[in-house]
Amino acid sequence: MLSWRKYHLKCMKIRRNICILTAVHPVWDSRIFHREAKTLVRAGYEVSFIVPHDKEEIIEGVRIIPLPKPNNRFSRMTRGAWRLFRLALKEKSDIYHFHDPEIIPVGILLKLLTRSQVIYDVHENIPAQILAKKWIPFYIRTVISNLFNCIQKICFLFFDAIIVAGDDIAENLLYHEKIKVVRNFPPLEEIKRNTWRKRGKEKRQIRLIYIGLMTQDRGIQQMVEAVRLIKDDIKLVLVGDFDDAGFYEHIKGISDRRVEFVGQVSYGRVFEYLRGADIGLILFHAIPNNIEAIKGRNRKIFEYMATGLPIVASDLRGWRKAIEDRGYGVVVDPLDPKDIANGMKRLIDNPQLRTKMGQQCISSCLNEFNWEKEEQVFLKVYEDTLARGVSG
Repeated sequence: MLSWRKYHLKCMKIRRNICILTAVHPVWDSRIFHREAKTLVRAGYEVSFIVPHDKEEIIEGVRIIPLPKPNNRFSRMTRGAWRLFRLALKEKSDIYHFHDPEIIPVGILLKLLTRSQVIYDVHENIPAQILAKKWIPFYIRTVISNLFNCIQKICFLFFDAIIVAGDDIAENLLYHEKIKVVRNFPPLEEIKRNTWRKRGKEKRQIRLIYIGLMTQDRGIQQMVEAVRLIKDDIKLVLVGDFDDAGFYEHIKGISDRRVEFVGQVSYGRVFEYLRGADIGLILFHAIPNNIEAIKGRNRKIFEYMATGLPIVASDLRGWRKAIEDRGYGVVVDPLDPKDIANGMKRLIDNPQLRTKMGQQCISSCLNEFNWEKEEQVFLKVYEDTLARGVSG
């Protein structure tokens, strides 16, 4: 007769088919594909990934199942969600791991109609995001935010585990026993590849960089205005997509020749641009979701640090302690282009300070802010979830 431990391990070897689902994120998503899916493959799981894509293929051991891209948001949340559910059902997976709040109903159906375990991965503080949605009338945002939060917590009862990207999300959910925080830290392989390069005192063009979504609340306009106040030979490199064509045209109109618009690039090319930069920018405005992003879920901060870039960041609640006080960069008023320009100039004019901050960033990533530490928590979630499935 098998002991419980041997029986558990035997079942663990059998029950290891994982299906990851998203209706929103791209196939190359850094958290979903480059961190979580590849980690599961390395750990010996068989991983399928249902994702908006144009063909079925196997990428680095992950079997990609293409989900046709919808024409609009309504189609994605209705017909697209139904198609996603049917594709997932065919997989007959031991664990379904989904990533979008809009497909919570799909997760519930999979839990009710299969004997599988279901994990929900929460990337953002959605109730806080709702408070800043301009398309929602201001006077009902709080009501909608609170309502969504209540519904979300009820839905969580159906799932076997909740993975969240930051401590603020866990705090909002009252750190329920099902909830585990898995932060968006860069992998050690990428950090070691980006060991700080000594720049010396040679005269060269200083490159400032921002990577991410280009929206008003991310401080794009203030970055451009600050650059216009600086007479040095510098370049501002903007890597990412604008979600508003009108805002894009406005930013182009106020930019001088020193602003480069790159657009969206692949995960690997992100680090190429970062390695060619000198200073990283993150000038979020003070809205709830942005303020709390410092608690481990803002990927760009740690990617800047992984490439040894000193940071010019917003002086928001907790940001000064997390960035300036730890020697990773300087904080400024994100609404004041003059203060931003002063912060930029402080680093532009002092290569030794940039080097010192960059080395501190690399050191902290190697010892503290890296995916290898987070993946231990991530894999433990899977082990515990499978164990509950066996015992259930």
